[in-house]
Amino acid sequence: MHPAVHSHTAPPPIGDPSLRSIGRLFPYLWEFRGRVLLALALLIGAKLASVAVPLVLKEIIDALDKPRPELVLPLAFILGYGVLRFASTTFADLRDVIFAKVTQRAMRRISMAVFRHLHALSLRFHLERQTGGITRDIERGAKAMSSLVGYLLSRITPTLLEILMVAGILFVKLDWVFGVITLITLAAYIGFTITITEWRTQFVRRANALDSEAYGRAVDSLLNYETVKYFGNEQYEARRYDKSLIEWEDMSMKSQRSLGMLNAAQAGVIAIGVTLMVLRAANGVVEGTLTMGDLVMVNAFLLQMFQPLSFLGVMYRQIKESITDVERMFALLNRPREVEDAADARELEVASGAVTFDHVSFAYNPDRPILHDVSFSIPAGKTVAAVGSSGAGKSTLARLLFRFYDIGTGSIRIDGQDIRQVTQDSLRAAIGAVPQDTVLFNDSIYYNIAYGRPDATRDEVVEAARAAHILEFIESLPQGWDSVVGERGLKLSGGEKQRVAIARTLLKNPVILILDEATSALDTKTEKAIQAELLEIARSRTSLIIAHRLSTVVEADEILVMEAGRIVERGRHPELLAQNGVYAHMWALQQQAEDEAG
Repeated sequence: MHPAVHSHTAPPPIGDPSLRSIGRLFPYLWEFRGRVLLALALLIGAKLASVAVPLVLKEIIDALDKPRPELVLPLAFILGYGVLRFASTTFADLRDVIFAKVTQRAMRRISMAVFRHLHALSLRFHLERQTGGITRDIERGAKAMSSLVGYLLSRITPTLLEILMVAGILFVKLDWVFGVITLITLAAYIGFTITITEWRTQFVRRANALDSEAYGRAVDSLLNYETVKYFGNEQYEARRYDKSLIEWEDMSMKSQRSLGMLNAAQAGVIAIGVTLMVLRAANGVVEGTLTMGDLVMVNAFLLQMFQPLSFLGVMYRQIKESITDVERMFALLNRPREVEDAADARELEVASGAVTFDHVSFAYNPDRPILHDVSFSIPAGKTVAAVGSSGAGKSTLARLLFRFYDIGTGSIRIDGQDIRQVTQDSLRAAIGAVPQDTVLFNDSIYYNIAYGRPDATRDEVVEAARAAHILEFIESLPQGWDSVVGERGLKLSGGEKQRVAIARTLLKNPVILILDEATSALDTKTEKAIQAELLEIARSRTSLIIAHRLSTVVEADEILVMEAGRIVERGRHPELLAQNGVYAHMWALQQQAEDEAG
């Protein structure tokens, strides 16, 4: 697994991980307990019918093995033989049909639980994660869960049940030696299977980890297609990808060789067991203690019993692989959320939208503090800007207001309510953001704007586009509103993407607005046009503007000048220029740069 997935997991509970993983599936399966119990009843019925077949076959052979056999008695047994054959197959098929809904619903529930949990995890996790590896883990985990339940119910449990029944019948009807040989063969077979499979599981686990790593690298490389092209690094990316594939190939070969050893050991155990049983039965017939029907019955039991048992090794290996995949999926569910709603969290009640940062300190990592004792207020309907050099802590203010992270000390309040005491959903519903790097879904423009409020009417979506000055552009496209924007919005220019982001935020209609360097990636002409639009939508809302270019904040009600996580100056634009301090110096440098560029 990708290292990030392990770094914050809770300590593993005591007990065998395989049993734990199987145990964690039961609540999802037990929801349909009626179907589960009916499936188990059909399983037992199928095996009882299956085990009865050789017993009836023995009676047929013994009845026909007389000097002058009559057809009446064996005919009844022959009909019974046919009914039992039909019953064993039909019950097994019915069991699979009835249990299918249980498995599919459990797959859906677990996949949804993991998906929801991933969205509930902190921003820290999503900055560390590798998307391709995680999606692979979820996909394989859901499939593995279905395989695991299928193998346990359809293969392993029926096979073990049948072997125990057969051993009991041989012990009672013939002699104890047959029962003992059966159980010893079974024990030796399972022993070899478990020992060798446990040894080779390390290769399977490593091969899966390398598979996820290679897949993650491939997805990452393709997502950054343009960057790869800019630097001509196609060969470098291919070598990185191939490095993972070479390791994966090596582990897969080791896995395959160890499987060959396992199959040979299993075949040897079965061959010895079968030979001893047939030898014992043949000797009994010669000595007159057993009938020809007994010999046929023993042979039929052996064929019936060891045929599914010959797949037990493959099934056990696949079960171990499935458990490995399920463990990886549950490891995602075990990740602590980091930012949790308080037990008594209530809905945020927004009256005017006033925001207060009160002596806030924060560090992403304990050894690297970001904010130091930051205090400021944004009165309702006013605009406060945070400026400063890169790394000063400006964007961290936005992340903390959204509660992507919890602060170390101090408090952040909206209309007097500590944001740690309200639900995250209600908090984020009140805040809208236009970020520097607008990431769009690979869907239509309509979908991307409507995402601000999915239940909005089409007229409201169109009005939001008009207010963001992008309606004319959308209607000029060949496919209009249905135009697909491409992966991460790459088919749109920077200005078009920003206008989509503005329209999306306008549609959400938040009380509090965050503009996080929303125009810094644009050209001067586009920037000036969009700045005017942003200032217009900020005017009626409580707004926090995070800016690198000071020209974007000259009209703010208050400007906070930040350095190394502290507010070193504050005031309106003219006041800060008059102080002739840090802000005035930054302003002079930017004006000089713009003059030179002009």
